[in-house]
Amino acid sequence: MQDGTRLAAVDLGSNSFRLEIGRMEHGQFYRTEYLKETVRQGNGLDEERNLTPQAMQRGWDCLARFGERLAGFDGGEVRAVATQTLREAHNREDFLGRAVEVLGFPIDVISGREEARLIYQGVTQALPQGNERRLVIDIGGRSTEMILGQGFEPKTMESYRVGSVAWSTRYFSDNQFSKNAFQMAEIAAKAVLDEALNAYRRDSWDVAYGSAGTVGAVGDVLGAAGWPTGHVTRAGLDWLLDKLLSAQSADRLRLPGMKDDRRSVIGGGLSILRAIFDLLQIDQMQQASGGLRHGLLFDLMGNESEETDVRTQSVQRLAAKFSTDTVHGLRVAKVAQHLLVQLQSTVATPTSTDDLVNERLNRKLSWAAQLHEVGSRISHSDYHKHGAYILDNSDAMGFAAAELHKLSQLVLGHRGKLRKLEMDFEDDLFIQQLLALRLAVILCHARRDPDLNGFVLTRERDKINSFTVAYRPEWAQAFPQSAHLLREEVLAWQKTPWTLSLTDS
Repeated sequence: MQDGTRLAAVDLGSNSFRLEIGRMEHGQFYRTEYLKETVRQGNGLDEERNLTPQAMQRGWDCLARFGERLAGFDGGEVRAVATQTLREAHNREDFLGRAVEVLGFPIDVISGREEARLIYQGVTQALPQGNERRLVIDIGGRSTEMILGQGFEPKTMESYRVGSVAWSTRYFSDNQFSKNAFQMAEIAAKAVLDEALNAYRRDSWDVAYGSAGTVGAVGDVLGAAGWPTGHVTRAGLDWLLDKLLSAQSADRLRLPGMKDDRRSVIGGGLSILRAIFDLLQIDQMQQASGGLRHGLLFDLMGNESEETDVRTQSVQRLAAKFSTDTVHGLRVAKVAQHLLVQLQSTVATPTSTDDLVNERLNRKLSWAAQLHEVGSRISHSDYHKHGAYILDNSDAMGFAAAELHKLSQLVLGHRGKLRKLEMDFEDDLFIQQLLALRLAVILCHARRDPDLNGFVLTRERDKINSFTVAYRPEWAQAFPQSAHLLREEVLAWQKTPWTLSLTDS
């Protein structure tokens, strides 16, 4: 990545929305601007788990301000993600449609485990290199992420539906602090987090780190009161609990180091943190400076090449887990990418931005090709449907839910009827990928490298929705089954707004 490249990360958290902007210099990211707004979408879910109009408006207003600041950024320079509140919200698409419009960039709703991976990545980038076994905790507004890792590699990741906003709303709804309320909140948190006992037992980590959110707020208060800076201890948590009980309510709580926007959610956050200390036998936790948005920025830096893209590793893991024919998957991928490059070359001379888009299209097409038979382990019959289901329901590191769904649609559509796809047939780039994949599967049907000499896929310039496959006359005679499958493919596309024609010239 070139020096001076701008990067930005947007974190749509349950309590706050954050925007971090910076530049790349000598391979390092340097922050130039940081914006944070307390939006409290986490307490804007009604009893049916729909975001209220007021909660959506607060989010849109904030994202409009972020969008103004991001004007002029390219698509590859910005990554925006949403977490637990939008994972839960039944009407999230209503919110996201307008949110993407005002922000000006796509917003990915990421899974809990993907959030955990990004948090660990962000935390470890701010720590010295080493082989210590790390436990990383992030208590957010509606979820808590726990990660075990060694050095820079996360090994065990989980997200639990317990957070400072949710617990404050449930157990401290009147902003009153009482001993009974804290006891009930801690018991409830332990009930949710109980399954973490085996996975995150005390002998599995050396140092515990707390990222952002509640841990940061608690650490700031303890540091301002004279406790060791950058650390949270059991004794410090006991002291803070006494201070909250003495204040009796969030409105009367006045502590150096505590920001106003934290007072109304500190009760829920503290009760969860105390529960974690008890369950996991933590005596001391270090404050970590990195977090989710730093993980996003690191991904932006790494996703420039396939070798450093964590998604490539996830594809390889999925292929291995479901025992796919790796050699055949790579064969199909090579042919599909060859055909897509042919299509791209028929378009006007590309710009540098077009080159980047095409590179990403090719990479994602390769992933789909490598996974197109991932459902065969379940059943050979309708394996493309099983494969789509697997991708739609996988927690694959590096992938947002929408991105996995796009891959699932390519896998679902690589054979058979096209109308079964949940897609807009006006999505030009997706259609190009889909056609290239379907043709590659046909050409590789004998599970050997196909003869592509003289085989050319083009797009008719005067007919925007038309593609043409040209091959030498003797090709059809040499490969009659492939020629037959191509004629069947022509018929399949006739039932869509797109057309495919064959010519043996």
